[in-house]
Amino acid sequence: MSKIKIMTDSACDIPKEREQELGIRILNFPLTVDGEGYREREDFTEEEFYDILLNCRKVPTTAQITQTEFLDAYNEYYEEGYTDLIYVSINAKGSNTYNSALLAKQRFEEKHPDAKFAIHVIDSKTYTIAYGYPVMEAAIKAEKGCPVEEILAYLEDWFDSVEIYFAPYSLDFVKKSGRVSVAAAFVGELMGLRPIINFNGGDPQIVTKVRGDKNVIPGIIRLASSAMVPQTPHMIISGCLPERTEEITKEFAKQVGYPGVGVFKAGAAIAINAGPKIVGIIVKGKRRS
Repeated sequence: MSKIKIMTDSACDIPKEREQELGIRILNFPLTVDGEGYREREDFTEEEFYDILLNCRKVPTTAQITQTEFLDAYNEYYEEGYTDLIYVSINAKGSNTYNSALLAKQRFEEKHPDAKFAIHVIDSKTYTIAYGYPVMEAAIKAEKGCPVEEILAYLEDWFDSVEIYFAPYSLDFVKKSGRVSVAAAFVGELMGLRPIINFNGGDPQIVTKVRGDKNVIPGIIRLASSAMVPQTPHMIISGCLPERTEEITKEFAKQVGYPGVGVFKAGAAIAINAGPKIVGIIVKGKRRS
């Protein structure tokens, strides 16, 4: 009989209560803020991190989760009698954490060549609750006794079709992160332009720019509803703008005819690069492969 453990990392933005309810193992990213070391999810809430971002001298940085942390987790669940461990990683194009997990898997298999314990390392190719949501669904499937092949197929389908559409209401962090050139950001601020950014298959892309804050949410809704496969789950990603979050939540539910899975706070991986003043929509689009 299979015994499956679901594991991910802290950029998934899964609420802590759901992490505990579903028994998901989350490895926390280390961060450095003005020379001080922290751990995401351990040392601050999302709201506290937004305050840190708005007041720190330098943009915080993140480091990868190490091979040793992965190897310790693999050994732990092997010794507990699990038959499979599924680890879903933050976008491999944005972090070396995926490679750390693969190298740790190789080390485990070299040490335990006959172990009846399969480690499945999956690149989500995305960020935040765009992979946190399917991880939660995978944990529910594992709890119900679904075979590992079914869970892996579900995850593969989701990651080949999920899309994020979001916009920052300030270009300060986008400019510092290099997502938009300094010159373009400066011109954009002067002209009141706001970029709407899409994450599709691991690569960020500015799909359009709208003039003025009042056009941000209609622009995101237009793009997300056009890309979305009807009657599939959607979710809202938010930062420190509650009024904007409430507006996009209500308007998108009205547009597609049903409410989303929920509203989820953007963690450090998104906030460091786009700032805390963001809103966005995550949808399931057509499969890319």
